[in-house]
Amino acid sequence: MPKIFADVTIVPIGTANTSISSYVAASERLIKEFPDVEFKINPMSTTLAGEIDRVLELIRRMHEAQFNQGAYRVSTSIRIDDRRDHANTMENKINSVAQKAGLPVTT
Repeated sequence: MPKIFADVTIVPIGTANTSISSYVAASERLIKEFPDVEFKINPMSTTLAGEIDRVLELIRRMHEAQFNQGAYRVSTSIRIDDRRDHANTMENKINSVAQKAGLPVTT
């Protein structure tokens, strides 16, 4: 099965506090249970890479974790990049754009 990339943002709504880092951490902790899914935590989202069924299962569990933390409502946004003509990695995707833009390439 091909690897996909998914960018996911999960936002708990109806919490008692404006800080949501503990909610985000509850979702991010689940990544440890999916060692076959690569991840990169970003300031506004998390990027996941792996087989579509595994990535979507992780996202479903991350979404549910917000309710388990006490959120009354949860908004989850997902963007999926599913390219089947070429195998790719997160680093290759980033470096390709950085190189074309004349920016430093990560190693």
